[in-house]
Amino acid sequence: MGRITEDLIRRNAEHNECVIFSLEELSLHQQEIERLEHIDKWCRDLKILYLQNNLIGKIENVSKLKKLEYLNLALNNIEKIENLEGCEGLTKLDLTVNFIGELSSVETLRGNVHLRELFLMGNPCADFQGYRPFVVATLRQLKWLDGREIERSERIQALQDFPEVERQIREQEKAYCLRRAQDKSEAERKLREEQEPAENESHPPPSGGSGDQLQIPERQEGEPNGKKVDDVEDDLEFWNKPSLFTPESRLETLRHMEKQRRDKEKSSEKKVKPPRMLITADGRALNVNEPKLDFSLKDDEKRNQIILDLAVYRYMDTSLINVDVQPTYVRVTVKGKPFQLVLPAEVKPDSSSAKRSQTTGHLVVCMPKVEEVITGGPRTSTSTSTSTSTQSTSSRSREHTGNRSRQTEKLEVDPSKHSFPDVANIVGGKTSTPRRVRPEPKVVPREEDPGFEDDPEVPPLI
Repeated sequence: MGRITEDLIRRNAEHNECVIFSLEELSLHQQEIERLEHIDKWCRDLKILYLQNNLIGKIENVSKLKKLEYLNLALNNIEKIENLEGCEGLTKLDLTVNFIGELSSVETLRGNVHLRELFLMGNPCADFQGYRPFVVATLRQLKWLDGREIERSERIQALQDFPEVERQIREQEKAYCLRRAQDKSEAERKLREEQEPAENESHPPPSGGSGDQLQIPERQEGEPNGKKVDDVEDDLEFWNKPSLFTPESRLETLRHMEKQRRDKEKSSEKKVKPPRMLITADGRALNVNEPKLDFSLKDDEKRNQIILDLAVYRYMDTSLINVDVQPTYVRVTVKGKPFQLVLPAEVKPDSSSAKRSQTTGHLVVCMPKVEEVITGGPRTSTSTSTSTSTQSTSSRSREHTGNRSRQTEKLEVDPSKHSFPDVANIVGGKTSTPRRVRPEPKVVPREEDPGFEDDPEVPPLI
């Protein structure tokens, strides 16, 4: 059974940003609410309140809602109109299909001077002789009753016949109250009878014989089918038996439906599955496709890599996907469900990459293959010796090139055959100095050069 809680009101106040103190309209229909409470303290500014199709048995805790204009309490268990005097702004009241038998309780609505529409159809009091004239004469502010407009001539006639109509209504009310008391006592008796077998079943007597112990497994084997047949028979019997139109019958129907729902939930409860095996005890990876996704595995020899294309759901959030690449297999977890595939060749996990298409949602995992190492066999030895000889030849050539680079080749100049000075000795003996503008020095022949001739056409050395 439901109750009015702050969380329930906030959930139904999304149009007001879940703020309840300034709420003007609230809908709490079909919540199995049994009692009307807390609303007059939390939602003082309410103008429209929907409470139809619940199990409310009494109108209460709404007298402080001064701004309330429309109150819908149809399809509840209300038996009397009361506690609405404080709703000063009430203009429409819907009490369709309730259990109001005290028609004289409409007199409590005389203080609601703004009340214009009232719905009482489907209540026991609506079957009373003189029902409509009594309500029309009692509530003179009404304009509509049960969706039908009240004409002026009808009101005049109702006021003229009011004393006689009131006497008839009182007599019918008294007879209804007696029947209602009998129905209530009968419903309480049936409820006690139903509860007693349930208590006996929950506490069965202990069995002491050995024969009973031997028969227990046979009963357990045949119990599910027998239980199912018994439940179906009980359900058919419940819905086919006649019942009175009373609040107790509504509560009994609700309890029966709740029991069916609980039994269905218990039967539909799935057993906890053991975790799926992905790797065997000897370390061998298995191929698993628990999310049941389409995929394709391509060996790209040109780029020396393996490409996995996994058809992940297009609108699935990427945060729900986890990729794990290992040297011999790849594992993709989609919403907690593993997809594992053994690879045809060994790959490099550190160099692998995973991308997802923004148009199709597919997941593409690129895994570079490990370079092949050739070992063993006669061809392997030949190729190894060839490669070794090639490596030795290349190493000798590198050493020869290095020796040549280390040997400094010098250009020798015979000063007897040339008329210019020894450039190598001049350049090697001096250090580089910053260049400055100086007057040109005069070239003076040195005594150690006996064959030196001063040629004026030759430019001086800097």
